[in-house]
Amino acid sequence: MGFGHDHHHGGEQHAAAAASGHRRRLVIACCITFGIVAAQGLGAWVTGSLALLTDAVHSLTDSIGLVMAVVAASLMFRAASPRRTWGFRRVEILAALLQSALLLGIGVYALVEGIQRLREPHDVLHVELLIFGAVGLAGNIASLVVLSSGRRANFNMRAAFLEVLADALGSLGVMVAAVVIWSTGWQQADAVAALLIAAVIIPRAALLLRETVRILLEFAPRGLDLEQVRRHMLEVEHVEEVHDLHASTIATGLPVISAHVVVHEDCFRHGCAPQKLAELRACVAEHFDVAVEHSTFQLETRDLAAEETHTHA
Repeated sequence: MGFGHDHHHGGEQHAAAAASGHRRRLVIACCITFGIVAAQGLGAWVTGSLALLTDAVHSLTDSIGLVMAVVAASLMFRAASPRRTWGFRRVEILAALLQSALLLGIGVYALVEGIQRLREPHDVLHVELLIFGAVGLAGNIASLVVLSSGRRANFNMRAAFLEVLADALGSLGVMVAAVVIWSTGWQQADAVAALLIAAVIIPRAALLLRETVRILLEFAPRGLDLEQVRRHMLEVEHVEEVHDLHASTIATGLPVISAHVVVHEDCFRHGCAPQKLAELRACVAEHFDVAVEHSTFQLETRDLAAEETHTHA
């Protein structure tokens, strides 16, 4: 006997409306970022700046990531089907994974090339570098304003916001490098700026990559202690054992939990099994920091549990 919790019309309509708003913000930010890529690419060619080239490639990575984010925002709330039981909800996790991997790659490139430029500095046109850095910063600020209201909505929006934020800091670093070269003639400032951009990119990308990998590997949601969940479920009257207890995250705001629950045979004889299911559902939905509203529990007697060939703690 199992129990599933439905998320129906009102919640789905609200989620779809929110997704439409996120998609619109992402499209605007994507267009702005493509403009930044064109300006910074031209600027890197004109000035010979590694910092600006790194920022341009970073912006290109942002653009690719934002395109994926738009696609994810378009797909993630499509209706489920018998073949796609969760619809496309997990697309946002895949998009965030790809974005974080792209960010990590460009961060490592900037780190390696920056060290090389410290040893062998190139002449950089500082005035032009300052102008193109300012253009990039202005575009990044515009994108941040567009994305800011939805940045906490899901991993997809969070990844997009962090990419543009890191790029804005990169543009600021480009401008500082231009000013230093202008005032002191120290050409290595360009390489230092590239290294600082890498220092901003790599930790953020690594953290986001770790979070998305945790979800794809179906680790328990952060803040949900399954041993504590088990103990609390065992406190429900007539519950004798809990095994095959699993919890994971399908997408942002959608943690799920399942378990086999051994109850006293009297529950089946006297018809109180539905009440036990309701109590167990309330247990995981109300008593922990992570409220799990989608739960599936299989009630069984001790004899039925003993017949199972593959069980987990």
